[in-house]
Amino acid sequence: MIRFSEVTKAFGAKKVLEAFTLDIPDGQTTVVLGYSGSGKSVALKHIVGLLEPDSGEVVVDGRVVHDLSRDALAVLRTSIGYVFQFAALFDSLTVFQNIALGLEHQGHPADVVRERVAASLERVELAGSAERYPSELSGGMRKRVGIARAIALEPRYILYDEPTTGLDPVTSAVIDELMVRTKRELGVTGVVVTHDMRSAFAVADRIAMLYQGKLHMVGPAEEVRRTDDPIVRQFIEGRP
Repeated sequence: MIRFSEVTKAFGAKKVLEAFTLDIPDGQTTVVLGYSGSGKSVALKHIVGLLEPDSGEVVVDGRVVHDLSRDALAVLRTSIGYVFQFAALFDSLTVFQNIALGLEHQGHPADVVRERVAASLERVELAGSAERYPSELSGGMRKRVGIARAIALEPRYILYDEPTTGLDPVTSAVIDELMVRTKRELGVTGVVVTHDMRSAFAVADRIAMLYQGKLHMVGPAEEVRRTDDPIVRQFIEGRP
């Protein structure tokens, strides 16, 4: 399980997270909602140790992330796949090489790397694209390669940072379905940061809303959909 406990994080005078507490249960997809600048992506980066809290702690499977040694943090990261907002592919590498990079870093032999890359590309319906370069792919295809790269590591958790940003509605729906299938078929725990309400309700088991750096509401997706809370309703309905 992933647990945020009283996490506070500031950048200079700007406090982004303030006493943020949230449990992310295993085997479910938890969507974290919030306005731009509310701390969603900052929270996500704490899980893999890209940021450290000013106070409080983030615990993954019983380990306090910011207390881990460099080697222990590297081991923890092998259990976490990270899908970046804009895919973060290396333009000079082929699709195969982009996906293989993490596997090779973990020391897998060449035959295992080939098998996992092929299987992950097939799972995201991009079989046959291994030798193409990111510049030859559409935005939606690049996002799928990013998901394939995360899946290839066979992680326990997958973190999705704004997975449908910049995509048209049809392509966004494809990415949503892929996230749902990944949870169902691979049994991974998902954490999805988004402000896309259509996507949130399509993939979420639970929804947590960040507001002014704090947890404002958390609950089953349908409970959040029906809430009368004025701040949540305003966000869901997109009212100024």
